[in-house]
Amino acid sequence: MSHVMTVLGPVDPASLAFTLPHEHTQCTLWHIQDRWDYWELTPDEPVILEELRLFREAGGTALADLTLPGIGRDPAWLRRLAERSGLHIVMGGGWYRTAYYPTEVMIDRRSVDSLADELVREATDGVGDTGIRTGILGEIGTDKPWITPAEERVHRAVARASRLTGMAVMTHAVMSPVGLAQLEVMEDAGVDPWRVVIGHADSYPDLAHYLRSLERGASIEFDFLGMSFTPMEKYGEGRTVELLLELLHRGHADRVLLSQDVCHNSQLRRYEGNGYTYLQTTFLPRLREAGVSDAEIDQLTIANPRRILTIG
Repeated sequence: MSHVMTVLGPVDPASLAFTLPHEHTQCTLWHIQDRWDYWELTPDEPVILEELRLFREAGGTALADLTLPGIGRDPAWLRRLAERSGLHIVMGGGWYRTAYYPTEVMIDRRSVDSLADELVREATDGVGDTGIRTGILGEIGTDKPWITPAEERVHRAVARASRLTGMAVMTHAVMSPVGLAQLEVMEDAGVDPWRVVIGHADSYPDLAHYLRSLERGASIEFDFLGMSFTPMEKYGEGRTVELLLELLHRGHADRVLLSQDVCHNSQLRRYEGNGYTYLQTTFLPRLREAGVSDAEIDQLTIANPRRILTIG
């Protein structure tokens, strides 16, 4: 039976209305070797629960937390947030990108099948002995605008796990056309492109690239919305809106997703950021002013993430 696998168990896909498909509720990046920038989203439960309360009050019903092993994934934390927030929370599976691969996973010493088997077990039996199951594969990424041998192995394992479980794949592909390379590797390993979302598309504002991804059958995601870490993020949203309008005009509303990728303390409302509500408070009103219909907005924020998160 078709379902969405949340950290509290399977739910009817129809129970998901407004959904953020690419987020984090805790995330630690700076602890890896030779990184000193203190980049993290700290697991302060009262603070995060308040942020999630604001999201729910604005109409949010669900989010996918794509924090993976090596950068802070904690199934028990996610289950507790889901119980206390009333939101549907979907947990990601897989491994992020080379710099963040956990040493103990031994990605460079294992076969693709061995890695895929681990991902399938997390989806069917749960992570470790928690019984908490993954509901999406991602975010699966590359460190650079190319795929390393280790990253190719992960992408192939993810593709096989997607084929065996029915879970969708969410990628991390920044400031380059590397998303197409990711898609090619996963297609070669048997993934259904309809189940792949090329993430961070707005970090590479190139219409031709988007169209090539869509022609291959994948979806794309604008998920740096509301970010202001770089001048491009702070001042580039107008271009994102223009590109989104063009995609809608060309009839691609069914394969574009929107999210915010909250992954740093400074993004929280508590610390004068946008929290998890930027789409509702700022971006979607901007789309409406540009002529985007309510039906199109529902497609982008309800139907599309519901399709991606539905298994079976």
